[in-house]
Amino acid sequence: MTLPRADISVANTIAGSRKRVFVIGATGTIGRATVRALLNQGFEVICFVRQCAGAGGALLPEQTTTLFDGASIRYGDVSNPISLKDQGFKGERFDVLVSCLASRTGNPKDAWAIDHQAHMHVLEAAKQAGVNHFILLSAICVQKPLLAFQHAKLAFEKALVQSGMTYSIVRPTAFFKSLSGQLERVKKGKPFLLFGDGTLTACKPISDNDLGDYITGCIHDQTRHNRILPIGGPGAAITPREQGEKLFELLGQEVRFKQIPVVMMDVIIAVLSFLGRVIPSLADKAELARIGRYYATESMLVWDEQSGSYDASATPSTGTQTLFDFYADLVQGGEAPERGDHAVF
Repeated sequence: MTLPRADISVANTIAGSRKRVFVIGATGTIGRATVRALLNQGFEVICFVRQCAGAGGALLPEQTTTLFDGASIRYGDVSNPISLKDQGFKGERFDVLVSCLASRTGNPKDAWAIDHQAHMHVLEAAKQAGVNHFILLSAICVQKPLLAFQHAKLAFEKALVQSGMTYSIVRPTAFFKSLSGQLERVKKGKPFLLFGDGTLTACKPISDNDLGDYITGCIHDQTRHNRILPIGGPGAAITPREQGEKLFELLGQEVRFKQIPVVMMDVIIAVLSFLGRVIPSLADKAELARIGRYYATESMLVWDEQSGSYDASATPSTGTQTLFDFYADLVQGGEAPERGDHAVF
């Protein structure tokens, strides 16, 4: 049964019934939106973060505290079982664990350390803390795993499902921040870059706030328990070409595209992979190029195994804000999101 938000907030603030939620990955953009949603619905929220959090460790403790007014902040290392136990859970009991944690680079070492091993440590610590519901932010791209971070995420998903704990595995489609990187180049009069003709892929982007609300809703909505939950934002699926056309329209500019053949990415990947055998930093760049190619050629929609194709109609939607609403806000001077280590353009 799904309760109205107002009823949930009231239920969560009644003495003796306030659920305690332990959050990891809180300083990312999705994590921040999720913490806001949890607080708005009356949960007691404890965020476990690094001393220097955020992209590149730029957030100092005093800055982190200001991000989460109303939540408790605890500092430590999520990849260290002792730190999790002593500085995180501290021998206390919690009802729910929400993970918005993900590897920042996607390279194999980082992916297996964070997307898998760190989560395994968290799962064990959560069991000891009496947690009965684990909500995991995953990714829809794990449907067709070709990359290290996808295999790492799937390995933990499997462990979570087999753990006996109630789980909700949320697999969102594309994020607004991932689709906003070309705004500045278009503003400067440069063409919008397309892979192929710009219609190879489509997605149903979801905003941070809508996703945060959806993740929070998993706590009380029993139809989302013990399920893998693909989720997109409102409206029809859109292609990169449509994204570019809308940006030019909002900026009042003539439509200009530059098409990049996918084969060019294959050449780049091959060269970086070869050189990466002797220069480790180039091996990491090769993996980043593979990630870029994946997103350039695979839709972020539900994959239909029977038809062997992506299905926009089978991809659930939630929320109120569309990508084009977000673009309009950015064009009017809205704050651009932090894009972190996954930025390509």
